[in-house]
Amino acid sequence: MIDLAPSIYRQRLVIEAYPPEAISAEQITRYLAGLAPVLDMTALIEPVTHRSDAFGWAGWTHWETSGAHFYAWEQPVLFYSVDIYTCKAFDPLTAVEYTKDFFGSDDAVYKEF
Repeated sequence: MIDLAPSIYRQRLVIEAYPPEAISAEQITRYLAGLAPVLDMTALIEPVTHRSDAFGWAGWTHWETSGAHFYAWEQPVLFYSVDIYTCKAFDPLTAVEYTKDFFGSDDAVYKEF
């Protein structure tokens, strides 16, 4: 992909894993609120969550330097996916370890791009 805005720093990270139990809106809110200081980001709003009857929970938070989305499924399998997009550098392994520890996941897969 051609970088159309090389003067704007962008970092993206997707983290996916299986949680040991269903994830609640309250957990998503606490996770997203805690992710900001872990990655040294400045939160502009409290995290927002919403539930789709068809697909499960979603959450979002807005940071001064972009933000993060969270998605949690209960069917067909317990599963979550985190999408972090920032205009400020962060350590991806810090995000992965925080995420695994927060949700009690044995392992996680991730991709930075």
